[in-house]
Amino acid sequence: MKHFSKSLFVGVVFGALTIAAPLSYAATPKDQLVIGTSLAQVLSLDPHQATEGKAVEIMSNLYDRLVNSTPDGKIVPQLAESWKIDDKGISFTLRQANFASGNPVTSKDVVYSLARLLKLDQAAAANLKRVGYDKTNVDKLVTAVDDKTVRIDFSGQVTAEMLLYRLAASTTSVVDSVEVEKHVTDNDWGNAWMRTHSAGSGPFTLNRWSPNELVILDANKDYVTGAPKMKRVIVRHVPESQVERLMLEHGDIDIASALTAADLATFKDKQGFTIQRIPTGGFYVLSMNAGNQYLSNPKVREAIAYGIDYKGIEKTIMGPYGRARNVPVPENFESAIPNPDWNLDVEKSKQLLAEAGFKDGFSLTLKTIAQTPRIDLATAIQASLAQVGIKIDIQQGNGSEIIAAHRARDFDLLIPQTSAYMPNVLGSMEQFSSNPDNSKEANNAGNFVWRSAWDIPELTALTAKASMEPDAKKRGELYVEMQKMFVEQKPAVLPMFERFEPIVLSSKVEGYVGHPTQLTRLENVTKTEAQ
Repeated sequence: MKHFSKSLFVGVVFGALTIAAPLSYAATPKDQLVIGTSLAQVLSLDPHQATEGKAVEIMSNLYDRLVNSTPDGKIVPQLAESWKIDDKGISFTLRQANFASGNPVTSKDVVYSLARLLKLDQAAAANLKRVGYDKTNVDKLVTAVDDKTVRIDFSGQVTAEMLLYRLAASTTSVVDSVEVEKHVTDNDWGNAWMRTHSAGSGPFTLNRWSPNELVILDANKDYVTGAPKMKRVIVRHVPESQVERLMLEHGDIDIASALTAADLATFKDKQGFTIQRIPTGGFYVLSMNAGNQYLSNPKVREAIAYGIDYKGIEKTIMGPYGRARNVPVPENFESAIPNPDWNLDVEKSKQLLAEAGFKDGFSLTLKTIAQTPRIDLATAIQASLAQVGIKIDIQQGNGSEIIAAHRARDFDLLIPQTSAYMPNVLGSMEQFSSNPDNSKEANNAGNFVWRSAWDIPELTALTAKASMEPDAKKRGELYVEMQKMFVEQKPAVLPMFERFEPIVLSSKVEGYVGHPTQLTRLENVTKTEAQ
């Protein structure tokens, strides 16, 4: 297995700020970290519901999990101080820890949390459902041996390594069952309350969340490894890049994470600032609804793949945000295959459209969240596909609108983004290559491929086979076969650019280490007096 390069992980930002006009803020307090970004996708802060990147970054500081993954891809203890693996499952021994409420963390809370995740059965449950855990078997497979011992049996579709990486995801956060149960309404598992409150054992607690405005986190002074260095973290919504740049320059925020490539470039070699670029193992994707009369045709999907100027867009728009890549595996991962020849070829694209019976082209809508860099990316795709006769109407929306449309299959084209849950081919590609039930009745909105109505039984079976192969050499061969099959089937989930998270930090900020899956922790971040 080739892990992410630790030297590349230099910070992921996680919160942000909206403002109305040019502002005159005081310099940020030395005991508070202020982050500027876009909060457009933060729809909930319930860890068993929310999966969007910025929400994950916030929740990773409110909650702990059994295990954690480090920025360089290693599994390390968190709430579990140790674990033992046998041929039937994993037994975890919990450390002595308390929730922010003062209630002790027990095996009951772990069992409750994983059951809650799977019985709420929202998109957050997809990562465990994909390997055989669901609301019908979780009570049997996840049990409390005693107050400090949790047993998770294998489902028959998962290896120990895969299970540990899945348990490191924010969706498996352990919640305070006693506190959550106080707020249950109409059998909702406390979801209405949990969307806007925290019930975790993490280094911070949720003070306030005002959608599309700000999030305030307060230090948990009783955190098990000691109180965080920062008394408070303020995440402010500043979607306007120029405003965010000015605020960082003037000292009104400490970290900026929603800058355009042009505004990022102004900080290159600028005294008092550091640019960090975190590889996520994920991609900016063009999702095509295979239920559409045009997009159901593989030749049309291939025509679109040949109709996009990836290199030109990378140079003029993506910059530090993305690197052109059409296989859903980063090119530096072990067993990654070379890119197909899907470069801009107008004549080839037109020929494929004619072969599909659409020589005169057609019109489609493209939905995207209104944030950097997706707006400019959508405009570039619109211009590029116009050359081959495909007219694109761009529909911008906020996070709730676009995410809901994606999950409901209510789109022609849509630009989502992904990340890798595990630092290898399977961790990056699985969400592109597995769709066990494509029927509309399955309503599997948590499945990335299902959202595009792309039926791939052979690739799904091959992915399952690769995930259970114990021999490393044979597994690598299956990984190569998966990627080749993906390309051959002219995907309805087209990777366009390997995704990076670029941010700019004031040099006052120390100890900020970004995480590829956006699990950036802030308890050890400090600020110096002078830049």
